Amino acid sequence: MGRFLALLCMVTAICGASLAHAAELIMFERSGCPYCMRWDEEIAPAYQRSEEAKVAPLRRYDIGKGQPKDVQLAVAVRFTPTFVLFDQGKEIGRITGYFDNAMFWGLLGKLLEQLPERKKTG
Repeated sequence: MGRFLALLCMVTAICGASLAHAAELIMFERSGCPYCMRWDEEIAPAYQRSEEAKVAPLRRYDIGKGQPKDVQLAVAVRFTPTFVLFDQGKEIGRITGYFDNAMFWGLLGKLLEQLPERKKTG
């Protein structure tokens, strides 16, 4: 019985930790997309280490596979790259295209402010 309770506590802790990262940023990309490749060069290495990534970890999705089934898009994604911020599977907002470093970080900052937990504290 003691082992079962310990296992139950561990599972609860793991599930609770995953709920803490309910937000995620999905990058919709397509093979050969020049703007996706530019984003990879200019942003990808920094994003992994950023504060933004702690709030909204990045997941990449190939648009050639159709639309993902595990999230609720407001409208289908047609252009790449498109960055969609989700909270608990529901779309909060998106950035369509990639122009430059400053524009991406600025727009992402505005999106992150829309997260429900940030609205409460901000």
